[in-house]
Amino acid sequence: MQKIIVEREQGIVWATFNRPERRNAIDFDVMDELAALLAEVRQTREDKALVLTGAGDVFCSGGDLQLFHGLYTKEEAYPMLKKMGDILYELMTLPKPTIALLNGAAVGGGCEIAIACDYRFAASTAMVGFVQGHLAITTGWGGAAMLFEKLRHDQAMTFLCSAQRFGTKEAEQLGFVHEIFEGDVKLSCQKWIESMLSPRVEVLSAYKMAAVRGWNAAYLKERMDQEIKECAALWESPAHHAAVASFLHCKKV
Repeated sequence: MQKIIVEREQGIVWATFNRPERRNAIDFDVMDELAALLAEVRQTREDKALVLTGAGDVFCSGGDLQLFHGLYTKEEAYPMLKKMGDILYELMTLPKPTIALLNGAAVGGGCEIAIACDYRFAASTAMVGFVQGHLAITTGWGGAAMLFEKLRHDQAMTFLCSAQRFGTKEAEQLGFVHEIFEGDVKLSCQKWIESMLSPRVEVLSAYKMAAVRGWNAAYLKERMDQEIKECAALWESPAHHAAVASFLHCKKV
């Protein structure tokens, strides 16, 4: 079964995380499928924009803790963190407009995926939160570095340091969500794309690359890599393993 369902409509690539039984959590298969998709969209001239969304009522709950809890030391955790961090850098710098369509909750790594996109639209019922602090770790896929590029310093600090979940109205006020959609969020997104992404793909790509050059000048990749190393060091702490064990236990009872 495909863990990312891909559909193409009039130059728009709709990619849906398809693990609803795991709240669309990211595992290694999802990483591989996302990496392959990004490479394909980068090379396919007809692909004008990429929209990421989730199956069911969740966008993405982040990394699959049941799977990744088995990574105990920083040496074990680092390859996983680096793999997804590199993929999100490819998403961030994709020379096509990208949209995170938050059909439901986006927490932890789900928010890191969303912030890598150029636009974030959300259903009115969605919740968002960089909750990693409650697990005694930092953002592990480079999310903080990307967040500081996209939001004001104080807004980014509010998300990161509070580790809270925010409703869409609060997230919009803090600059994370660009627009809130009611009803059929895909239809609303389609209408937005039709009205706002009308130029030819060459024009859109040129503007996106202007942003990418700025991020490169700001050493974004190096900052993301350093962030990933810091998370790997925290990953092996007893506090992190205790927090994850408690979280998984609570989900079972």
